[in-house]
Amino acid sequence: MTALAGPAPLPWRRMAWVTWRHHRVALAGVATLLGVLAVYLWVAGLQLHHAYAVATACQPASSVACQNMMENFDGSYSSPAQTIVALLHVVPVLIGAFVGAPVLARELETGTFRYAWTLGFGRWRWTLAKLVPLAIVVAAAAGVFSLLFSWYFQPFFAEGSRIPLDPELFGLRGVAFAAWTLAAFATGALAGMLIRRVVPAIAATLAVYAGLVLTTDLYLQQHYARPVVTSQLNVPADAWIMSQWWTRSGTTVSQGTMNQVIQSTFERIAPVVHSRAQKTRVVTVDLPHYLTQHGYTSWTRYQPGSRFWLFQWIEGGWLLALSVLLIATTVWLVRRRAA
Repeated sequence: MTALAGPAPLPWRRMAWVTWRHHRVALAGVATLLGVLAVYLWVAGLQLHHAYAVATACQPASSVACQNMMENFDGSYSSPAQTIVALLHVVPVLIGAFVGAPVLARELETGTFRYAWTLGFGRWRWTLAKLVPLAIVVAAAAGVFSLLFSWYFQPFFAEGSRIPLDPELFGLRGVAFAAWTLAAFATGALAGMLIRRVVPAIAATLAVYAGLVLTTDLYLQQHYARPVVTSQLNVPADAWIMSQWWTRSGTTVSQGTMNQVIQSTFERIAPVVHSRAQKTRVVTVDLPHYLTQHGYTSWTRYQPGSRFWLFQWIEGGWLLALSVLLIATTVWLVRRRAA
């Protein structure tokens, strides 16, 4: 007897075309969102860089006029920059909720998966062909966008008002922004597979992503590398200071007690001094050095700014691993699910 061979699997390029046809509206939404933000960043960034160049060109830099120019720069551009930062923090989760969650949830909710899984392409190849190209596209778009944001924000780093490891900005720069976008997309895809309804899957994606971000910011990020602990008073200007405390004779002094000591010390050694002409002047006192000379020791726990790229690759690495795991789990669930 001669066994009949089954039909040859359909080529991947055909499924790529189907994926594009099914999700071109969602991809157009991502392109529109990032495109509008990119145009704004480019226009605002040109103005920002020009204003900073004018302010830094002022000589002498220590003059009152030059200091006023720098203060005006901060006052004029810090608030819009802060608004942009707040908006960009929600971009990854929006992509995950409105692009990732419906990828499988819509098929499962409407029942069209029964037809799709009977085609010659195969259900697991069908799932991979949907998830992987979309994941690559959204991550690549986010990566390119993060380069533009880093350029836009550069003057604030140059003047020292922001530090490289600033937790508010860290996830928007380097490889982290693309990694967070990819993780949000993978979370949405898995939520869609588990819940099988679009709206609840979107809500679950928002909740899980928010929890992941809070856990990272509050607990994980500061432990990517062992922090530096020093009693030196001159901590690097670009350091991410995690905590500070005082000790005396090897015993930690509470913050409340320390505030009372500082207040009483300042009142005692820096009074308003009256000259013979009845004019007044205020004595400037370096309180940290004074307290150090009188038995107090200031301790600082911090992460050096030079660890920026180390932290970026650590965060990007574990987010990439998490995304791969989530996508693999989604594919495994599709293979096991009965049609």
